Amino acid sequence: MVKVGIIANPISARDIRRVISHAGNLPINDRANIVLRMMAGLAASGVQEVVVMPENGGIRFHLERSIRREARLGHANFPQLRYLDMPVTATPEDSARAARMMAAEGVAAIVVLGGDGTNRVVVGACGKVPVAGVSTGTNNAFPELREPTITGLAVGLAATGQVPPDVALRPNKWLEVTLNHRREIALVDVAVVEDRFVGARAIWKTAGFRDLFVTFGLPQAIGMSAIAGLCDPVDRAAPEGRHIRLSPDAPRQLLAPIAPGLIDRLGIAGVARMAPGQAHAPSIPAGSLAFDGERELTFTESDQVSVRLVPDAFRTIDVPACMAHAAAAGLFIRNPD
Repeated sequence: MVKVGIIANPISARDIRRVISHAGNLPINDRANIVLRMMAGLAASGVQEVVVMPENGGIRFHLERSIRREARLGHANFPQLRYLDMPVTATPEDSARAARMMAAEGVAAIVVLGGDGTNRVVVGACGKVPVAGVSTGTNNAFPELREPTITGLAVGLAATGQVPPDVALRPNKWLEVTLNHRREIALVDVAVVEDRFVGARAIWKTAGFRDLFVTFGLPQAIGMSAIAGLCDPVDRAAPEGRHIRLSPDAPRQLLAPIAPGLIDRLGIAGVARMAPGQAHAPSIPAGSLAFDGERELTFTESDQVSVRLVPDAFRTIDVPACMAHAAAAGLFIRNPD
């Protein structure tokens, strides 16, 4: 039986950036509807079972009600739905625990509903299981914006082997940060700020920014990676990253959308290429580190901090490639009975 995991974060997109910017909010019933549409795609491509992370935000109630309604009306066929047997803490540990459990029971892929932070937690815990992201966070640089039905179809095609792995799976870079003996990863960016506290975690005030390390930065992105995208773009598939040094007094000033509806001015003091495996150090002796938009760690003059780019660190489902292969191979063509 082919199984796919779904980790739907009920509290993604509820950080302080929702207060200081003009970001919208995705209601719980809409998140459940996204899962339902994804399950329809998974079923159509041959997935028999979906394993879901439990939560107490209300997604489960709306999802199960919708499935019962659709069954009564005879409108759709869905895979068997099963929730993991695990405690709910309403913290990022839920996503990490669910990812580990799904990997242990052999799911073929994990679909993540959340932003950059949720995807980071799942990728860090799921081992070699490929992931697919659905954007439901505040800043969504890593998960691509796409109709969930199509994501479900593509993930199902990859999970069932109808699209071969060399077509379906895309290698991804990540940033590996070492603070003394502690190791953390980031999927998109690591920011170094002068503040020596974690506080509200999400970062939005750019005055204290001093370094930005990115795996990729696209001109159409939003969030910290948009800084790289607008001054020295680097693609997801490129074998390199960027290290940008920031200073409010730098003569080169950049306007960048660092949150929905929030555009700020930053001084670009320098841009350097990050080659794979090459260690980079922060330009300030003490401060805090933010991973994919959220402050997590502080460091002082006595700490050893390094950032390096790791190629081919994990795999994601390449949705456009899966759908293009399916079209070329006629996988969705059905002959009349």
